[in-house]
Amino acid sequence: MFTGIIEEKGKVKSINHGAKSAVLSIKASKIMSDVKIGDSIAVNGVCLTATTVLPDGFTADVMAETLRRSSLGSLKAGSEVNLERAMAAGGRFGGHIVSGHIDGTGTIKEFKREDNAIWVTIACDKKLLRYIIEKGSITIDGISLTVAVVTDSYFKVSIIPHTSSETTLTSKKVGDIVNLENDIIGKYVEKLLGGGSGNLDELFGDNNDTDEGKGSGGSKKSGSSFMDTLSKNGFL
Repeated sequence: MFTGIIEEKGKVKSINHGAKSAVLSIKASKIMSDVKIGDSIAVNGVCLTATTVLPDGFTADVMAETLRRSSLGSLKAGSEVNLERAMAAGGRFGGHIVSGHIDGTGTIKEFKREDNAIWVTIACDKKLLRYIIEKGSITIDGISLTVAVVTDSYFKVSIIPHTSSETTLTSKKVGDIVNLENDIIGKYVEKLLGGGSGNLDELFGDNNDTDEGKGSGGSKKSGSSFMDTLSKNGFL
């Protein structure tokens, strides 16, 4: 588990592509103080396992599914990447709960400066936008950020100078692809409240009268109420 607080900007030494997978070699210094083979490291928000540990960096295998879901396949020698070690048990939550499992990618549409901040507009699929809420959390290339604006086709975040200097986000260009991870809490709540289907519409959609309700002279809703669903799933 990660928190979205970037510890270091690393640099790609090489990316060796196989038929569908790849091996990534990354130069790093700060995070290497205690990294061991088998440790989890978030690279641009993607949880990877260190397979080789060297004084100046590490290597990691990247499977085909990860290349399909993320922007890692577009990296090349010299590319800067955001790095974060897995959170220690006694660590602080500086950002939010980040799993390192990318939901999809977005495309940078605009950078706009406002005094000391930089607004970043990112377009993405509606399947991702449904979990993005104003003032909620979003992980962009491994960075925990607060959503400021949400529409039906894009969202915006505002970057402070510290985040700009310590991460790669504002060094990117319009049109670049970024990795996105939605707030994990929203996804699990939807799954549980949807009775395992992952669809909240089932909770609040149209409910037809049952025969039992009609026979008793009343009208009884067939769908579970919100409170019933909370109780059924152990929240009450």
